[in-house]
Amino acid sequence: MMQTTDPGRTFIERNGDIVVAVAVMAVVAMMVVPLPWYVVDVLLALNLGLSLVALLVSMYTASALEFSVFPTVLLVATLFRLALNVCCTRLILLHGYAGNMVAAFGQFVVGGNPIVGFIVFLILVTIQFVVITRGAERVAEVAARFTLDAMPGKQMAIDADLNSGLLDDAGARRRRREIEREADFYGAMDGAAKFVKGDAVAALVVTAINLVGGFGVGMVQQKLSAQDALSKYALLTIGQGILAQIPALVFSTAAGIMVTRSASDTGLGRDILAQVVRQPRALRTAAGFMLLFAFVPGLPKIPFLALAAGLALLARSLARSEARDGELAAQQKKESEMEEARKPQAVLRLTQVDPLEIELGASLVGLADPAQGGGLLERVSIIRRQVASDMGLVIPPVRIRDNLFELAPRQYAIKLRGAKVAGGELYPAHFLCMGGPDGKKPASGIEVKEPVFGLVAWWVSAAEKALAEIEGLVVVDPDSVLATHLAEVVREHGHETLTRQDVQHVLDLVKETNQAVVEELVPSLLTVGEVQKVMQNLLREGIPVKDSITILETLADHARQTKDTVLLTEIVRRKLGRLITRVSGLYGDDAGVITVDPEVEDRIAENAKDPGSPIDPDTGRRVLESLVRQIENVQRGGKTPVLLCSSATRPQMKRLADRVMPRLHVVSYAEVDRSLVLQPSGMVRIS
Repeated sequence: MMQTTDPGRTFIERNGDIVVAVAVMAVVAMMVVPLPWYVVDVLLALNLGLSLVALLVSMYTASALEFSVFPTVLLVATLFRLALNVCCTRLILLHGYAGNMVAAFGQFVVGGNPIVGFIVFLILVTIQFVVITRGAERVAEVAARFTLDAMPGKQMAIDADLNSGLLDDAGARRRRREIEREADFYGAMDGAAKFVKGDAVAALVVTAINLVGGFGVGMVQQKLSAQDALSKYALLTIGQGILAQIPALVFSTAAGIMVTRSASDTGLGRDILAQVVRQPRALRTAAGFMLLFAFVPGLPKIPFLALAAGLALLARSLARSEARDGELAAQQKKESEMEEARKPQAVLRLTQVDPLEIELGASLVGLADPAQGGGLLERVSIIRRQVASDMGLVIPPVRIRDNLFELAPRQYAIKLRGAKVAGGELYPAHFLCMGGPDGKKPASGIEVKEPVFGLVAWWVSAAEKALAEIEGLVVVDPDSVLATHLAEVVREHGHETLTRQDVQHVLDLVKETNQAVVEELVPSLLTVGEVQKVMQNLLREGIPVKDSITILETLADHARQTKDTVLLTEIVRRKLGRLITRVSGLYGDDAGVITVDPEVEDRIAENAKDPGSPIDPDTGRRVLESLVRQIENVQRGGKTPVLLCSSATRPQMKRLADRVMPRLHVVSYAEVDRSLVLQPSGMVRIS
């Protein structure tokens, strides 16, 4: 079968592997096969040209991975230079002539003076060996170490993007491969720097051998005097050494550029212009110093004056260019915003409602400005973390903005999905002081009702704050008052902020460690919306949903028997019995337990066909009147009421209790920890 070739590709592109293999074998053969001087001239020029190409490619490369083959190129180039050294040494010692290139560098570059040439050669070797090669080696070593240390974190970031849907499988594999290639590149560069260092050492050894060997050949074989032999062979040796070291120095510079441009996204020239030259103030300052140097006695004035003038003109030109660019960018941004506002999508954004929102009056705007000492933003972040830790509920971001038209200067409003659910009034530069249990109150202040719990409090000035604290009174700043109010709103209305997407995030998180329960439950038994309703029912009564695994496993066990979310909620509550006992305060001595007369429960059970159905109005009214009396009796005794009833009537009793005391915990007998022995403080009866 005939192979088809791409007519758009060159011969080297189609047969690149063969060309490289032949070139490497030819380099090895150069060390054994004698070459004429004119061929060596071409190869020396080729060596110099290849070094310049490598330097320019390293400057134009935006990323190290774009020239990832550079370590191998560096190795082959080093081998090529060593082979040329062998060829030149053979020609020098056999014929006393190594071609026009070596002769030109021996006569023209160093002026025919072997001592000057030897000094120049040593300087080139020192620059390459001590400065460039050693620095590039150290940078490559540190970069390789840091790249390997950062690989686990980068892999985790890729996995997170993959799980969140920001990356597909192909994109994740591509990014992992890039990370591996980056680590391999810096590791290879660390080793390739050793080649260049060895090349510098080999250049010194070869030069010394050529000098000694040439001196011996000239005196012994060619019967030259010591001075003639040294003059002839020293110039050839120095010319050959300098001709070999210049490409080596260029390759070392290219290696240094490759390993030091770790944070670049464009070519070297653009980086220099963007990061160094485009700083008019720095250029103007440098021009001023150059001008000062021009007036220092003893220093030449013309170079410093010319340099100062050039820097000043360049700074002025860049400043004007930046001003024009800024005006153009501002104009383009304005046009882009206007164009964006004309699109239908811009109008649709106006229809979106923020889940949680805080509106501030004119005098309270400083509470949200850290520059003015306001700590509201930080406190909101703390509340979000605390609610997530306590309730297992990740509340959405809270938007804070001013409302100068609808609110008085000292008023604030807390909105839930665009509707106001709470509000109050704060006094900036004052502190809210609440009275102590023994009836203490501050000597002076503005008497108000505390906006969170409705207690009597006083706003006192900063000067009166210290006195109130000495008296043992509780003193808080306006930020804390507003933050506390927001926390109570979140706890009371948290179930309304729980969306299906939030539940899906919970399912995805549980699936990472407990895949079986999620796959069994959703979507084969329940939908995400039904799981959401169960969690909302728990949050509505202040039950944390942190133990999501227990909730999901309980739902998976009973969802085959019923899809009623109210009944499923009661089943989950029984599974969370110890948690509910703790949340309702039954473990402490402050709980006042109120039970329900069995006659009441029987009547409710007769009227209610299922846990979610209401009871008849007359029974509900009489039960509610009795419940109110029992709650008042318990509160007069200084305890917190907790209503205890059977599982069958708990949903109806909770619905009745919400009319008079929404925060009353209604607990069934099946939810109480069996180790507790409770003493009822009252009973709900129908009399």
